[in-house]
Amino acid sequence: MTRRQILMAAAAACARPLSAQLPASVDYHDYPACLPNYLRALVKTAYEKRNRSIAAATTKDGVRQRQRWAVETFWEVAGKPPERTPLNIRTTGAFDRPLYRVEKLLYESRPGIVISANMYVPAGRGPFPAVLFHMGHSPNGKAADPYQRCCQGLAQLGYVVLAFDPMGQGERTNYPGPNGLTRLASTDDEHTVPGRQMLLVGETATHWQVWDAVRSLDVLAAHPMVDPKRLASTGQSGGGTLTMLLACVDPRLAAAAVSSGNTENFACANFHPPGSTDDAEQDLIGSGLLGFDRWDLLWPFAPKPLLVITSAKDFFGTYSPSYQQNGREEFARLRRAYAVLGAPDALQHAESPLPHGLSYAQRVQIYNFFEKHLKPAGPVLTEEPAVAPEPDDRLFAAPRGNVRNARGKTPFELLQSRIPDTGNDVLDLRRVLGLAPIAAIAPIAATAKVLGTVPSSGCDVSALEVQAARQVWLPAWHFQKKQGTGRTLLLLDPSGRNRDWREGGLCHALGAEGISVYAADVRGIGDLQPEFSPGWPGYEREHQQIGEYAWASLILGHSLLAQRVEDILALVATIGPVAIAARGELTVPVLCAASIEPKIGKLYLAEHLHSWRSLVETENYSHPFTNFEPGILKHTDLPRIAAAISPRAIILAGVVNGAGRPMPSHEARLSYSGAHITLQDTSAWDFSELLRFSR
Repeated sequence: MTRRQILMAAAAACARPLSAQLPASVDYHDYPACLPNYLRALVKTAYEKRNRSIAAATTKDGVRQRQRWAVETFWEVAGKPPERTPLNIRTTGAFDRPLYRVEKLLYESRPGIVISANMYVPAGRGPFPAVLFHMGHSPNGKAADPYQRCCQGLAQLGYVVLAFDPMGQGERTNYPGPNGLTRLASTDDEHTVPGRQMLLVGETATHWQVWDAVRSLDVLAAHPMVDPKRLASTGQSGGGTLTMLLACVDPRLAAAAVSSGNTENFACANFHPPGSTDDAEQDLIGSGLLGFDRWDLLWPFAPKPLLVITSAKDFFGTYSPSYQQNGREEFARLRRAYAVLGAPDALQHAESPLPHGLSYAQRVQIYNFFEKHLKPAGPVLTEEPAVAPEPDDRLFAAPRGNVRNARGKTPFELLQSRIPDTGNDVLDLRRVLGLAPIAAIAPIAATAKVLGTVPSSGCDVSALEVQAARQVWLPAWHFQKKQGTGRTLLLLDPSGRNRDWREGGLCHALGAEGISVYAADVRGIGDLQPEFSPGWPGYEREHQQIGEYAWASLILGHSLLAQRVEDILALVATIGPVAIAARGELTVPVLCAASIEPKIGKLYLAEHLHSWRSLVETENYSHPFTNFEPGILKHTDLPRIAAAISPRAIILAGVVNGAGRPMPSHEARLSYSGAHITLQDTSAWDFSELLRFSR
């Protein structure tokens, strides 16, 4: 339906007697299901693409080919591996126990990235088999009780063990509070807060984490007491996932044991939106488009000995409802690949009935697995060796327990030198945002439907729907005076279209002044907030946050920012030439849409983010993740997009910096210098300001 047809339908409705104004029925779509259904369509495509790939791997050559593809695709998703640089290993201390020695190490995975670690060296003559141990998300990293127990147990059984602090944990805490542990909400945030910033410059936390593991394996393999042909890796939870990442890329490993890792594919059969999103390094950006998923990390490891331990309780106590079901499905597929390669018994799977954690039984099973495959004559253990975890500070390798006191840099500090220069070339934002058709969700011609029109004081109000995608309908209100001014205004508020619809409210008052006002929701906003998925309330409540839908969209290769730009373009396609007033997080997609669509006239942007660059330059940044686009700073930034819109007028009312605080207009003017741009210190969002803008 064209804009003229919409207006004619609304006028015809208003011409009827008052008794006929309320329609007999109004059929709204199920708006909370729109964004989830859109993701389901993307997941279906990704799942089917991967299934076809696996179905073709029925011979040794087919499996080997898929293994090579998995390694290449991982580096495409995570970022290419950097050059190996000097490790600069320093031994800062040591202490002895009856059956082993603990060495305290510092080394650099890359210049400025200092890693704190403990090397457990068995008593006696080597060389010994060796295990690289990866931590779960413990605030105190390698000093966590169950991880110390496992490292001590392995050392007493005759394994050299290297336990290192992951990014943001233990002595590598990047946002320390008064007690030395993180001041953020959780250890996950120690990974994800910098991980989001990395995306803007075209890097990933996945890349940073796996390279730490590769270089840590370099340290372990070079130890004089280690047999480099008998290297293994294990870890719990996030450490289990990091074991999976390392198993994908480092052929030096002879065996691996994954305990309670994220062994759930994102694109799975029983997908519950937003799916199994997790902290930054576990979300494989763009993998859905490529038919690549978490279980593909384990394919390159075949036919080497691999143990996968899961907690049966995790499908409702820690991870998503599909965790156990999908893990079993994928284990069976990988088992067939092992069989094709002639080693079906080298792959083992075990489920614990206990909650998420490296329990006693899981540790004993890991010991026996390594004893079988790295020391074939080793005994079968029925109990764990006697262990006694040390106090945290006994294991410190860095002064005062933080690598920053040993010239280590935080990810935030290192990112400052990695912000690209966006240059001044002409930008194809449609290509950068990935607005080209995706097979399963090919764009449709936007259509609008009037669901009902009723009179109000001074204007009429219509309920509209605009279909923006096969699964997505955008609800909108239209306030129209019979004798209007001919000016059209689209209002987009992060609180939703219902914020100002009431009689006497902002939309009604502007409509009564003759402005043709549309107030609409876009994906994730207002009535389009997504519905809850089934599952454990603690998990689903956390994953109901729109930021998790932003992560899911990035994994599937179509950012939520791009989706909202498409929504705005669909609205404009049905409304026609229009001025837009937007507030808060919606100013960014509006600015992007205006750079693509010339039918969008002048803009009023209140509480507008100064720049993506400001988010990378601000350690304690504050901005919705919905506006993050991977690698965007390699191409452009918000001031440059605004400059390209000239000569269309832009009013920036109350620019905010990367911390979300108001920015003086004279400072913002240094970046927004075009004559078509007006800057105001206040972010007014009221009748008088928007009436002035509309006129």
